[in-house]
Amino acid sequence: MAATQIRDRLIAQRVVPVLRLESAELTERAVGCLADAGYTVVEITLTTPGAVELIRRFSSRLLVGAGTVLDLDSARSCLEAGARFIVSPCVVAGLVRETHLAGCAALAGGFTPAEVLAAHREGADIVKVFPASSGGPAHLRALHAVFPDIRLCPTGGVSLDNVAAYFAAGAALVGVGNDIVDARALGAGEIARVVEHARAFLK
Repeated sequence: MAATQIRDRLIAQRVVPVLRLESAELTERAVGCLADAGYTVVEITLTTPGAVELIRRFSSRLLVGAGTVLDLDSARSCLEAGARFIVSPCVVAGLVRETHLAGCAALAGGFTPAEVLAAHREGADIVKVFPASSGGPAHLRALHAVFPDIRLCPTGGVSLDNVAAYFAAGAALVGVGNDIVDARALGAGEIARVVEHARAFLK
């Protein structure tokens, strides 16, 4: 699968879960719930304990990405473990090129017009608008008006309450953090509730 095909899979799902949970056990449980809810793409951030091993474990059954990747060594470890897309909150020199050499997709972050353009010129397949909550849908709409051909993925603060507004503002897809998982239900092992909550984003 080429980088463009991975990019298209991300966009086709429309909502990408971005998991940043406090333990590997909770993350593993959450990924299982997300798969049951119908998600085929998930992002596991490197701030998650045991993130690389979790990526390795799930890469055979899901399209798994690595998030919060801040250097090339981390990117290489994630790609070797089976990550198919690499996400950084900002432009990291050489990261897009390294990811593309592995045949995978790269998402680089930006918030201002200058940062969004820099990420695009770096070769990012998708530009992650982060933190989206700082500007909301209005900020995304303004960026989309200036850069209609850049695929934008607002992440950070996206919820059931505002996800439709982000799509209306021009998002190609959205990244949803831990809000996509009912943390209380997850901790209590109430799997059906976690699945139902996560599935609501796909509707």
